[in-house]
Amino acid sequence: MHSLDTARTTCEAFLPGLLGELAGTPLAELERPGSPAIDLFRSHGGPGLVIPKMYAGSGAGPLQALEVTRALAASAPSLAVATTMHHFSVATLFTLADSLQSSGVEWALLEGISEQNLLVASGFAEGTPGRGILAPTMSARAADGGYLINGAKKPCSLSRSMDLLTASVALPRADGGSDMAVLLVPKAADGITVRPFWSSPALAGAESDEVRLTDVFVDEQQVMRTELGDAGELDELQTVGFIWFELLISASYVGIVSALAERVLDRGRGSDSDRARLVAKLESAMLLLEGTARMIMDGETGNSALGKALLARYGCQDALGESVRMAVEALGGMAFIESSDVAYLAAASHGLSFHPPSRASFVGPFLEHVAGRPLRIT
Repeated sequence: MHSLDTARTTCEAFLPGLLGELAGTPLAELERPGSPAIDLFRSHGGPGLVIPKMYAGSGAGPLQALEVTRALAASAPSLAVATTMHHFSVATLFTLADSLQSSGVEWALLEGISEQNLLVASGFAEGTPGRGILAPTMSARAADGGYLINGAKKPCSLSRSMDLLTASVALPRADGGSDMAVLLVPKAADGITVRPFWSSPALAGAESDEVRLTDVFVDEQQVMRTELGDAGELDELQTVGFIWFELLISASYVGIVSALAERVLDRGRGSDSDRARLVAKLESAMLLLEGTARMIMDGETGNSALGKALLARYGCQDALGESVRMAVEALGGMAFIESSDVAYLAAASHGLSFHPPSRASFVGPFLEHVAGRPLRIT
């Protein structure tokens, strides 16, 4: 499939040899707990992929990162999903480094991530039914020079391979209220433990277990304060991070479905019309994401851009659902029976609908946004 081959060429340019290493390992091996995929990603310079060259990174732009993620997901779905959490975290960091809010230490962190191939996990509050995705699951109490942090994130991808953890937290105020902030914590800090959590075989290689913090000290310099706007909209850093997240997590699932579609094309399954419809549906999903990537490249990363990125994500999600159905039907029962790969890819492809924000939670804020108000993420 030409577009997937193009994505692989881009991946090879930024991460030489990685796809070849992944191709030499069975899909079931790449997707199990303890998969070698994350270590391979690290050893091939993956942590610096989207970090600008001025911070010693590889300098992949949004379009290139989109293609690399698609290519990786077609070979190792769990790897693409897990490293999306890393990429959107560092995108937030380099946005902060370039902003007026910069404390001056972000550039050193980015260089360290690139040069030492460090992996950054994301400890934002998703995955708890009935709880807002921006409501911190971790609390803080003031300590000399910083804060003591308590709480847990589950699931947390890269939980076992991470070097650093970014986490949302509620910081106490003197008036009894709290402010939201983002922390950057080394995994080696006293009080951080990892516990088993992920029970499903789907995407088990993403290391999505529980990370628990018990009286973990965080220096004031490791705190990035954030705030909501007057209408409840996200601030600049949160908005940029969310847009990058929606772009790359959607690309991960495009890659998973691309692996199914490629099997259909390579085996000549179905009629010409069937194959053409499948490819057209899949590529329409990719075009939506390319629009989001170009928006970031054009500097359009504000509240309205977040609304567009979410619309692209949901449109992509719908297109992928139809593509999976067509691909599995075209491959037929024998392909399903002879190898677990088809069933695995089909099951894993549904994961996009579980990432935040849910479609149901987006409806009200979206209709308000259509009426001219800022988009709120609840």
